[in-house]
Amino acid sequence: MKKLINDPANVIADALHGLAAAHPELRVDFENRVIVRGDAPVRGKVGLVSGGGSGHEPLHGGFVGPGMLDAACAGEVFTSPVPDQMVAATQAVDGGAGVLHIVKNYTGDIMNFELAAEMVAADSGTEVATVVIDDDVAVQDSLYTAGRRGVGATVLVEKIAGAAAEEGRPLAEVAEVAGKVNAYARSMGLALTSCTVPAAGRPTFDLPDDQMEVGIGIHGEPGRRRVPVAPANEIAEMLVSPILTDLDFTGGDGVICFVNGMGATPLIELYVMFHEVNQLLAKNGIPVARSLVGPYITSLDMAGCSVTLLKADDELLRLWDAPVNTPALRRGV
Repeated sequence: MKKLINDPANVIADALHGLAAAHPELRVDFENRVIVRGDAPVRGKVGLVSGGGSGHEPLHGGFVGPGMLDAACAGEVFTSPVPDQMVAATQAVDGGAGVLHIVKNYTGDIMNFELAAEMVAADSGTEVATVVIDDDVAVQDSLYTAGRRGVGATVLVEKIAGAAAEEGRPLAEVAEVAGKVNAYARSMGLALTSCTVPAAGRPTFDLPDDQMEVGIGIHGEPGRRRVPVAPANEIAEMLVSPILTDLDFTGGDGVICFVNGMGATPLIELYVMFHEVNQLLAKNGIPVARSLVGPYITSLDMAGCSVTLLKADDELLRLWDAPVNTPALRRGV
């Protein structure tokens, strides 16, 4: 194992200290491993909280700031945060307008966020709404889920719901926008290599050099099938076709197309993939209205990519274009 770390047991704590030093505009609660925007709580604004296992950076902590999340909880690598972390995050961002929990559909995340919402309601009466992200079309059930996994759409939900919250919309409307994004987004991923969890020191799964896993999960969960390594145009077809089969993306105002890197794939290859995906969408009469390309929801050092498509309308595009100022996504400021 070759990694830029000290003690594998201290990776998350060391990374949080680095994040705090690099981004003094944020507050980091080291005890609870919670990252909070510096001006939280914002009075009269719905607070947005998300979180999950570490190893997917910049998700979620890299998306804390004006225009996206108010707080994020960092669990152990590929392990859900505990309810006490979620309670601390929720209390830190409660500005009196309620708090929205954005939860990827993994069993531990669902259970712990649900318990945290109950604890906060009982303790302070804070109104908490929840949206569950389940955009992965690869498999119906997985090692860590009942139902579809929450993957790339999480980034889009955090951005678009974050913009709605910045407008001062009430909790019910912000939750409705978040649910709308999830309902109209679909994703599919692929791995060229495994990833290595620092504490384990060895690859999570074995993937021969001449094969790739289609439909991989962000924790290395099995996908649909293993196939021989193929050119980018064929890979794009493998990822896009199941998405277009699952939801009708024609009509409306085009799509937001998100080509995501899994951690070890260089940007040059992601742009090759975006080119191929864009061509496929054009052949199917689906215009790309907005795009996002880069490693935004990763799986440590896994090589590979995922494609997320969001069927857009005027409202979603306007919220997508709204200013955002976070460590990992910044524009219009």
